[in-house]
Amino acid sequence: MRLIANNGDNMGVVDRDTAIRKAEEAGFDLVEISPGAAPPVCKILDLGKYKYEIQKKENEAKKKQKVIEVKELKVRPTIGAHDYDVKMRAMKRFIEEGDKVKITLRFRGREMMHQELGSALLERIRNDNAETTKVEQEPRMEGRQVVMVFAPK
Repeated sequence: MRLIANNGDNMGVVDRDTAIRKAEEAGFDLVEISPGAAPPVCKILDLGKYKYEIQKKENEAKKKQKVIEVKELKVRPTIGAHDYDVKMRAMKRFIEEGDKVKITLRFRGREMMHQELGSALLERIRNDNAETTKVEQEPRMEGRQVVMVFAPK
């Protein structure tokens, strides 16, 4: 196996027993770094410190990730103009933050007779946000409500 010292010096190709002995003399552990190489590469290092550094790198990578959430906006077919504007501002803010937006259009009572009002409202929402969003899920009826999902472009 190819042996690398704890300071990074290449000690050449040695047998397993010699590598273990040199690691014990240095007071560190012998860790196999790349087992697929020919010959395999081992390094003399402090295993606890090595694991800690790997975990630190993984945590740093997690901090930089953006978790995409699905925000939900509930509307009714008879929504007022001002309420509609407020919902669209909220939707715009969610999209700018990189989140997906789920529009839930709920029908109550006899509103089920006039589903074309709901379809027109969803089409209006789609047209008003066409430049910043794409439709990820087309409108789908689920019981007494219609669900549509938008994602940032």
